[in-house]
Amino acid sequence: MCSRSCAQCIGYTLIPLAVCCIVANILLYFPDGDATYVKDGHLATYVWFFAGIVGGGVLMFLPAGVFICLGDYECCDCCGHRGCGECCAMLGSILVALIGALGSAYCFIVSAIALTIGPLCYTQQNWKYPFENETGEYLTNFNSWSTCEKPKNVVVWNVSLFSILLGLSGIEFLMCAMQVINGLVGAICGPCCNRQQYAMNKA
Repeated sequence: MCSRSCAQCIGYTLIPLAVCCIVANILLYFPDGDATYVKDGHLATYVWFFAGIVGGGVLMFLPAGVFICLGDYECCDCCGHRGCGECCAMLGSILVALIGALGSAYCFIVSAIALTIGPLCYTQQNWKYPFENETGEYLTNFNSWSTCEKPKNVVVWNVSLFSILLGLSGIEFLMCAMQVINGLVGAICGPCCNRQQYAMNKA
């Protein structure tokens, strides 16, 4: 029961993280709050990878929903044993936790690459990635950010939002990894605890 309560707690934690990832990704389509650039197609390629919307967002609702339901789920008998039902439920939670881990890892990797390459912006009468060959050095060289003429404040916009996605997806990955461990513990120890509790109740 403790393992299932822990899974439920993880599920409730994943929901706001997923919502924040979706919002952060949507904001990337409107640099400095301007919708002009998405209409003209002047957005960085990796913005269209939907890392926050799909990987760190929608995909995370599956494990979150399963974990939350698991906390209130009364395990049915499996092969004539209640403990077996508990084991199957926890093993199932490991599977969806791995799916969630893949989604968050995708969001994390895309965000890291996006931060390394930098934004697409207008500079010297041309649209290009002015920081793509700097391997992320521009992140600490704030004076170079003025290189981007349009969109206004695009470097701050991209760095802030992709950093948020990087952090949130990292937390999501850790949550899913915790559930993998929790699921293994619940699958192994759960049946034993149920037998002990049944014996105590019978006594």
